[in-house]
Amino acid sequence: MPAVTDIGIDLGTSTVIVYVRGKGILYQEPCIASYDSDASRITGFGSEAAARIGRTAGSAVGIRPLKDGVISDFVVMERMLRYFIRKSLGLRNILKPRICISVPSGVTDLGRRELEEASYRAGARETVIIEEPVAAALGAGLDISRPSGNLVVCVGGDITEIAVISMGGIVMLQTIKIAGNSFTSAIQEYIRAEKGVIIGRLRAEEIKIALASVSSDPSVRSVRVKGRDQDSAVPREIEITAQEVKKIMATPVHQIVDAVRAVIEKTPPDLANDVAERGIVLTGGGAMLSGLEHAMEKSTGIRTILTDAPQQAAAIGTGKYIRMASELDRQRA
Repeated sequence: MPAVTDIGIDLGTSTVIVYVRGKGILYQEPCIASYDSDASRITGFGSEAAARIGRTAGSAVGIRPLKDGVISDFVVMERMLRYFIRKSLGLRNILKPRICISVPSGVTDLGRRELEEASYRAGARETVIIEEPVAAALGAGLDISRPSGNLVVCVGGDITEIAVISMGGIVMLQTIKIAGNSFTSAIQEYIRAEKGVIIGRLRAEEIKIALASVSSDPSVRSVRVKGRDQDSAVPREIEITAQEVKKIMATPVHQIVDAVRAVIEKTPPDLANDVAERGIVLTGGGAMLSGLEHAMEKSTGIRTILTDAPQQAAAIGTGKYIRMASELDRQRA
């Protein structure tokens, strides 16, 4: 008899990450669907959808069912969720899985119910929805069950969630619309305004990764990128340096840091003292911006730690939550 498959899914505004018990992270794909407006139908999800958009003949457009931390298209979200659940189960699984879904804290009660119902329709035996900061804290290895404060900063695609967590729940929360996509947009705008060249988001994202990520090669001081001259509309190649990108990132970094400071100032004194002792934990793909943790530590005076595999922390946390639930089931049996 096949074993029950437990699945953890981190639904982010930019990325869907799927954890399968016993296998770890199985999929990490864009949170996007491709829609053929001529045929009036969805043609793909995730990486398959991203490959279609702008690269195939016809009228394929992208639909992001999560925007600014809320579900903007329930129909597409349900179909995407079913797609990833069934893709994770494969054809051999017979027993229904237990599923844990991590969502941005701004998702409404209605959105949560819709996700639960969608997962049951996709074949779930049991579904639990948890907030992304809680999942990220678990994935970062924090013990959130104790009556002490932990400050987790989740820098995602569209939003940054700043949460003080204690006894398994969120005590203080601030969400701002400054995150990874803000960094990308800032690069695009700088190159247009200062260099007179228009580049796409993919190129701006490549520049960010090459020059502003903690995984960047320190020997790479600049990159050359091709775009379209905004006056003549002809292709033109320009150079952008790491120093320029650092200056570009300064404003959104300060906005995130200021929001973290505001949360700390509003946190009850006992929990704030816990945070000062334990430090600030950074998670999310946007947290990989080089220097973000140092800027936060300098501004707050509190030790700031970039967790291992920050983009996957919430998905790993859903897996830990499932294991905890499985252990409780065995203890009750």
